[in-house]
Amino acid sequence: MDDTTRSCREFTALLASDAPAPGGGGAAAMAGGLGAALCGMVASLTTGRKKYAAVEDEIQQLLERCNTLHERLLDMVAADAEGFLPLARVYGMAKDDPARPAALQAASETACGAPLRMMALCLEALEAADRLADIGSRLAVSDAGCAAALLQGGLRAASLNVYINTKAMPDRAAAEGLNRRCDELLRRGTALADAVFDRVKEELTTL
Repeated sequence: MDDTTRSCREFTALLASDAPAPGGGGAAAMAGGLGAALCGMVASLTTGRKKYAAVEDEIQQLLERCNTLHERLLDMVAADAEGFLPLARVYGMAKDDPARPAALQAASETACGAPLRMMALCLEALEAADRLADIGSRLAVSDAGCAAALLQGGLRAASLNVYINTKAMPDRAAAEGLNRRCDELLRRGTALADAVFDRVKEELTTL
């Protein structure tokens, strides 16, 4: 069963259990999916309104983009679990097995794939949240800020799932290369999320 087809209570109960997946990566993807869906909500509440007719074409494009992003992020819940399977098999190998280092390297690289994709998707959704916070319905501006907060949470959580896997890699040059990719996505996404959140907060608290 795709864990995203469970009820919220079933998903969180599974998350709280001793099952190896979903874990932090699945939760990161879910947070990102919720954030992207909120972006879609802002676009949905803006489209077709006379007050925003001047940006209707762009809003329609953002709506389509956000709907795609939230689906892709939800797909990452299963992708993250699948990406962990080879690593789980390596952990079952004897530590003195001569094949273990190469297997650990390959499995760790595989396990980094889904969280890195999640981060890229969260960043793309944050770019949409940034724009929607400016041109979307003012009645839904708080939702654009909420989207940014959730997407930042997904981004940051996904990054830790990269770092824990690169930490175990025997090939330190490869690990450092993946860490640099992760660092850059984290830097860009965190800065953008903070900017959107702060802008929305200022609008909501300024009389």
